Amino acid sequence: MEVAQDEEVVIDRVAALDIGKAEMVCCVRVPGQGKRRSQEVRTFSTMTRSLVVMADWLTELGVTRVVMEATSDYVRHEGAWVKWETSWRFG
Repeated sequence: MEVAQDEEVVIDRVAALDIGKAEMVCCVRVPGQGKRRSQEVRTFSTMTRSLVVMADWLTELGVTRVVMEATSDYVRHEGAWVKWETSWRFG
């Protein structure tokens, strides 16, 4: 078995989504004062209008990477998801 040597990459502006059926919790971490990081957590409804508001917020903060976690099935709503996929690289 080969052992991979992955290079460590630090992503300055990142968001993590915890997706539920009725709501989504979004945690954003961006550079703060000095060497510190700033973190903000917001909860959004899974309705399209709310998802678009979240996407606009992430764009405004300059988020470049979004990771998602869901413990059950979720549906890709065309519109909001398509907007995200074209704007960010999901990791």
